[in-house]
Amino acid sequence: MTIAKKAVVWGLFAAGGTLSAFIYPALIALFLLIATGNVPEGLQYDQVHAFASSWLGKVALFVVLFLSVWHAAHRLRVVAHDFGIRKDALIANAVYTVAAIGTVLAAFYLLTIS
Repeated sequence: MTIAKKAVVWGLFAAGGTLSAFIYPALIALFLLIATGNVPEGLQYDQVHAFASSWLGKVALFVVLFLSVWHAAHRLRVVAHDFGIRKDALIANAVYTVAAIGTVLAAFYLLTIS
């Protein structure tokens, strides 16, 4: 992998990890509240759907999903290497292909929200 490609991969990995570290604990806490029937004000279905159907909401959700998928892909690549799988090119192609498919699917499904 060339230095330019490596910088892009590490940048996506770092951004995804940082975003995930801040966003997912809050989402887990919110989902636990919702699961227990304590839906906070402003998180009823109508408000969440209105946010997700706006362009700002779609962009925000896409950024979170995009960075998280690419972070997970790179993490899986590193874990495979740690487990002794030395087919780095094959692993890299597989996990990054899945991340690219996940990115396209996220964009597609976000665009279908109306």
